[in-house]
Amino acid sequence: MTASVATATPTPARRRRASGLAVGLLLLIALVPVLAFLSVTLGSRDIALSEVLDAFRHFTSSSSVEDTVTVRLRVPRTVLGLLAGAALGLAGTLLQGLTRNAIADPGIMGVNAGAAFAVVGSITLLGISSLGFHVVAAFAGALAATVLVYAVGSLGRDGATPVKMALAGAAITAGLTAVTTGLLLTDLDAQQQYRFWQVGSLAGRYAPIVIGVAPFLLVGVVLALLCGRWLNALALGDDAARGLGVSLTRTRILSFLVVGLLCGAATAACGPIVFVGLVVPHVARFLCGPDYRWVLPYSMVLGALLLLGADILGRVLGGTGELQVGVVLGIIGAPFFVLLVRYARLADL
Repeated sequence: MTASVATATPTPARRRRASGLAVGLLLLIALVPVLAFLSVTLGSRDIALSEVLDAFRHFTSSSSVEDTVTVRLRVPRTVLGLLAGAALGLAGTLLQGLTRNAIADPGIMGVNAGAAFAVVGSITLLGISSLGFHVVAAFAGALAATVLVYAVGSLGRDGATPVKMALAGAAITAGLTAVTTGLLLTDLDAQQQYRFWQVGSLAGRYAPIVIGVAPFLLVGVVLALLCGRWLNALALGDDAARGLGVSLTRTRILSFLVVGLLCGAATAACGPIVFVGLVVPHVARFLCGPDYRWVLPYSMVLGALLLLGADILGRVLGGTGELQVGVVLGIIGAPFFVLLVRYARLADL
């Protein structure tokens, strides 16, 4: 009895470490309003700070061009960037923890391919070109692909093992991508519409789209943050997790539904955003260690900072136009991840 109580009691070293991690997380959170301010004030159109403040004073009755750009364009874009970045960071962390695969991310696990297939199918087969409907179609396609990956990966005697999940995701991604490409080759108009969604962007996402996906993203974020103890148990191995009283089947089903909710809503609104779900979990583990109770909130904040920061960078570097956030992330994400793998000791999953 004494030994068990002593083990459960936090040691001074643990308390100091928890305090340090909490301070680090608060410092990262403090950067969020800074980037949000830059996102609202910076862009291809120069708007003075006084005009930005005036736009917020007349938030519901914007009349000038500066008011319109600030309130109707940049504010929804900023909110969506923060929510989608947080969602993708959490989704990547959940996927890597569930599959114990260091390179698992929404793109590899079939989510992006499912969303893309649904968008292209709605254009080529149904003849629908509405952006609002594309958001709904992409959300449904991403969720369906997530369910399909889990269903295929669960076949067989051992159920949904990490290796089978990764293989199922790769196979379904390849199959859906092939069908999507075939549909696009038969319809030039569909190629034109699809390429603007495919690049991944926060531009042109107005308030109705943000309001439509925000509830799904917020619910998914809350549920993901509650999965830390489950992921810690799974990291010990299936047998150890069962010994701790964790139901592997229920945990994996619920976690994959959360991943589908997060990735489906984010991908539907922004298009397939690369590298956030892959890189952010590794950075979070590098900063705070392998405890998912800390990795998840760190990933949430880091994902929001990365996506919004890349969007701001694309606007600044684009001159009179802008570089889409998907392009910026592809340019900076690949070499950053190579350097991270080369010079940092990544935590084992």
